[in-house]
Amino acid sequence: MIFFSATVPNVIINAIILIAAILCLWKGADYLVDSASRIAEKLGISDLVIGLTVVAFGTSAPEFAVTINAALRKQADISVGNIVGSNIFNLGFILGSVAMVRSIQTTKKLVYRDGVFMFLITLVLLFFFRDYHLAAYEGGILMSLLALYMLILFIRKEPLEEQEIPHEKATLKDYFILPLSVGAVVAGGHFLVESATFIARTAGISEWVIGVTIVAAGTSAPEMATSLAAVIKGKHGMSAGNLIGSDLFNILGVLGLAGAINPMAINKSAMGSLIMLSGMVMVVLLFLRTGWRLSRAEGFILFMLGVIRWGLDFYR
Repeated sequence: MIFFSATVPNVIINAIILIAAILCLWKGADYLVDSASRIAEKLGISDLVIGLTVVAFGTSAPEFAVTINAALRKQADISVGNIVGSNIFNLGFILGSVAMVRSIQTTKKLVYRDGVFMFLITLVLLFFFRDYHLAAYEGGILMSLLALYMLILFIRKEPLEEQEIPHEKATLKDYFILPLSVGAVVAGGHFLVESATFIARTAGISEWVIGVTIVAAGTSAPEMATSLAAVIKGKHGMSAGNLIGSDLFNILGVLGLAGAINPMAINKSAMGSLIMLSGMVMVVLLFLRTGWRLSRAEGFILFMLGVIRWGLDFYR
């Protein structure tokens, strides 16, 4: 009775807060992407750059908020677990689900430049965590690689091999919506970490598991909505590019900044998820290259890999 009277109400309250935080993250990121895309269009930025940067970074705002918040609180397992979990979730559940709805056509640039770069960056992350620790200088290296990648995109600015994606013209309200949406995402990230951590500890689940599953899934919701909408509209490059750009930003920008702010150590059991992320990226690259499309069958395989990964994390 003492457990019920003291603990259960708190769990229910935190579960409600968790759901509200995820909704706040989702809608905040949605408005962030829309307003940022319109502003970018007004500034004359190409669709390729918008897809791999503005849209991808916008949908990664929840991961940014959650990971940096957790890093400041020295919750390394949630910081790293959220990024690793989000990236696997993006490539497994989301990319797989989107491909099952409609097969995704790819391009050489998307595979050989952006995809291969993502694979190499994943290997770099695995190397940095070989001692289960991310030093401040290693976080700085990751951020520098992001800056280099961004510089290459803005200098070359090649369009994707598809029709230009139309955008509405930016209005004065977009300049107000942008900071407000960022604030909503940051607030949602704060309460998501607080409520998820409380529920995890109460249930006896490790912070790594809660970070790599529930928190990762919640913060990946914007990527799911964006990629699904893009592929339904026939914008295949935007759909896959959003996920690749988001994963790159998660590792290089978010985790890099988190490590630079507060060097972090992770649980040894987390190495399995890091290795699986590297394997997942390699499988995705192979599928994107075969026939220059991601078929429904391949999407189903990615989806099932995501399901298996969740099971392994929960029963680790």
